[in-house]
Order: sequence, then C-alpha cells, then structure tokens
Amino acid sequence: MLQMPERALRLNGPSLEIVERCDGRHTVQQIISELQKIYSKAEPERVEKDILGYLALLHEQGALEFTAEDAAAQK
Repeated sequence: MLQMPERALRLNGPSLEIVERCDGRHTVQQIISELQKIYSKAEPERVEKDILGYLALLHEQGALEFTAEDAAAQK
C-alpha cells in the first residue's frame, strides 16, 4: 500500500517492483536496469518508458520526490 496525499494505492506486479526500489539507495537508472532483467521478455525500451512514465505519475501525484541525481537521470 502506498500512502499519498488524499489517497492510497494498492500496489502489485510491476508497480510494486518499482516502488519497492524507491528507497533512496537506487537511482532511476538502477531501477530500470533491475526491472529490465526481471522482465527480460519485454523490450528494454518499453520497460524503461513504462517505468519513467509511472515514476512521473507518482511524482505528479505527490507520492515521491526525486533527488538532483535522479532528476538528471530522467532527462
């Protein structure tokens, strides 16, 4: 369960895999690399696009903040 301002999300599958790695120790690129290995049957570019889109959505909804290092990695 991810608590956000004014709501909560029940996470499972890839969304849970992503959020579990948003621990302040993993960079965005590390998260992408790890999930590309886990979901190796999917196209790596698609996995990256989906992760970046999900992280952007969580950021817009106030569920997470990026450090300067992560923000640079998203560009």
